[in-house]
Amino acid sequence: MNNDTFISKIAEEQNVNNNQVQATASLLAEGATVPFIARYRKEATGSLDEVAVMAIRDRLNHLMELKERKEAILKSLEKHGHLTDELKEKVLAAESMAVLEDIYLPYKPKRRTRAVMAKEKGLEPLALMIFEQKGTNPVKEAESFIDPEKGVESVEDALAGARDIIAEIINENDKARARLRNLFLTKAAIKSRVASGMEEKGAKFRDYFDWEEPVAGVPSHRMLAMRRGEGEDFLNLDILPDEEEATAILENMFVKGEGDDSAQVKLAAKDCYKRLLSRSMETETRLHAKEKAEIEAIKVFADNLRQLLLAPPLGAKRVMGIDPGFRTGCKLVCLDRQGKLLHYDTVYPHMSEKKTLAETGKIKSLCEKFEIEVIAVGNGTAGRETETFVKAVPFSKPVQIIMVNESGASIYSASEVAREEFPNHDLTVRGAVSIGRRLMDPLAELVKIDPKSIGVGQYQHDVDQKALKQSLDDVVMSCVNGVGVDLNRASAQLLTYVSGMNAGLAKNIVAYREDNGPFISRQQLTNVSRLGPKAFEQSAGFLRIHDGENPLDASAVHPETYYIVDAIAKDLDTAVVDILKKPEIRNQINVTKYVTDSVGLPTLNDILDELAKPGRDPRKKFEAFAFTDGIEKIEDLRPGMKLSGIVTNITAFGAFVDMGVHQDGLVHVSEMADRFVKNPTDIVKVQQKVSVIVLEVDLARNRISLSMKSQSGKSDAEVKNPGLKKAQKRNPKPKNKKKVSSKPAPFNNPLADALIKSGFK
Repeated sequence: MNNDTFISKIAEEQNVNNNQVQATASLLAEGATVPFIARYRKEATGSLDEVAVMAIRDRLNHLMELKERKEAILKSLEKHGHLTDELKEKVLAAESMAVLEDIYLPYKPKRRTRAVMAKEKGLEPLALMIFEQKGTNPVKEAESFIDPEKGVESVEDALAGARDIIAEIINENDKARARLRNLFLTKAAIKSRVASGMEEKGAKFRDYFDWEEPVAGVPSHRMLAMRRGEGEDFLNLDILPDEEEATAILENMFVKGEGDDSAQVKLAAKDCYKRLLSRSMETETRLHAKEKAEIEAIKVFADNLRQLLLAPPLGAKRVMGIDPGFRTGCKLVCLDRQGKLLHYDTVYPHMSEKKTLAETGKIKSLCEKFEIEVIAVGNGTAGRETETFVKAVPFSKPVQIIMVNESGASIYSASEVAREEFPNHDLTVRGAVSIGRRLMDPLAELVKIDPKSIGVGQYQHDVDQKALKQSLDDVVMSCVNGVGVDLNRASAQLLTYVSGMNAGLAKNIVAYREDNGPFISRQQLTNVSRLGPKAFEQSAGFLRIHDGENPLDASAVHPETYYIVDAIAKDLDTAVVDILKKPEIRNQINVTKYVTDSVGLPTLNDILDELAKPGRDPRKKFEAFAFTDGIEKIEDLRPGMKLSGIVTNITAFGAFVDMGVHQDGLVHVSEMADRFVKNPTDIVKVQQKVSVIVLEVDLARNRISLSMKSQSGKSDAEVKNPGLKKAQKRNPKPKNKKKVSSKPAPFNNPLADALIKSGFK
């Protein structure tokens, strides 16, 4: 398969034309990034968006891997004298790894199988004679193959060896494997059973102690849950179709008559299925189901991460960040509008009434001294209590008090990045700084933390880590470049995710900034050590300089097209800054006048959009949120309560909501709306503010079941008792699925239990 074939194949799969794929492939080969291609090379790609560009990139990589495997197989076949023109053609025509490996299987160097040993005993001629099924008498023919010296003591020994050889021939038949593979993928059932003696230890997986459903339709979270249970030795899994249907396929393919020789082939076919094909096909199906589940889990993680990274920023405010605590006190920091640490301290508001009063005065004094506008309180241990304490402070002027999700702050505070930034401060100070900065600009702060530690995801440790990293890196890069980066304020970690940048260039930019002062133009980037023309081309459009020499440096207009804006200004006899400020001037622009062979309407329209709102932040406007007063711990909850909450995580089976009680509640997918909901992301997003009703509370297990349904969508009995729900409505039994164990309430869902116990919020 050559590159032209790649292009045609991908174009057909992605429903785009060959030129779009070819242009994208060429740009990627030249080192262009996905955000750069999608934003600044629309004429070349036909305005493909980031999703389409990434799909082309990933498919190209997959096809290259397939091509490399084909080359290795052809080399092996030639080396061992097996290669023929017909075989070469079959190898080159294979469109998947599974088909390719099926073709190669008969010629693959083998370990000492039963068939290999039978051949060593000289039984291959007998096997081939029987397999032809031309009326041979197997018993009579087998007599001549008895040879005690070779280990063939009897007729039955000879026939058994012949059947082993026939079984291997059937096993290596690519058509048979293809038909069995299709049977497994479409009709196999996954069966989960509790391992012997593990009923008590594996209680968190009890939903799967006696579970069966078609593997083709198993949801991602159930597949990964069962695999985890098997990996921890609590469950035993089987993925098999109906055995009679499977053996019937082989018999129809290989058994040609009713004679004694055909009877031997029939026995060999059954043995082949039980001993060889069923095992290899089950392994393949397991892998396929795992990959399918991983793709969905990674997508859920990536979608959640995008929503979290693009959470509305508070903006440049003077912030006090507080990392709450009871016995150890609350570490607080005061930050300026750029997030610079001005002061740090510790207060102990939860020790005694006398101490609380004293600390109230300290908080008030610090807020006045550093002109604090907003107080960010971490939502961890003692968070709600600390929020209540701060709200009681008699400030001389209004100060906003906002709870902040601190997931990952402890990871950041112990990281090398934090140590480099604050070498003289301990973990608690760094954590408080992170909480304050996260409120000011979630994106700029969260890029410093490994995405897997941020607290949004589903089975992130069970999926392919390389694929997960690629997906999450794509999301972070997309978000960073979509928002744009302030060149004079960005940390090295944030700059690393800018198109065309790497860790070394990011550090060099920060060093240049420290040595020479703030950048006053994008062109100055060319003075940064090791930042060449290619890196400048890829990065410049995503970097912003506010109050610089050129007003376009604060926009997403790329320096390579500044000449167009200058031409527009000249034609209108005005200055660029006036075009930015005055819509009446912009309305006079005729963009078609500036179309060239290299710059078309897509780029020109983007330029016009930027001139109207230069450097606009695509994130939504920040809105303050407050939890319901008086509800601070799980013991305060009662069925029927209506509370305010924030979505902290979304899974395939529902969403977790923080209500300020130090334990997220679960809104099962069946409780998200008055209508049927297939995908929770159709209803909620991470960081979305929601109103929930408490259904049930399990204090012993720290489990909270919530509903987002309207009261009008409930029965009279449910309105009187919001905790009353039918198990089958809460956890509907899938079609064609069998489950013997009783269904738990949502907050007893073993899957949710497993996630929460493993630190999943």
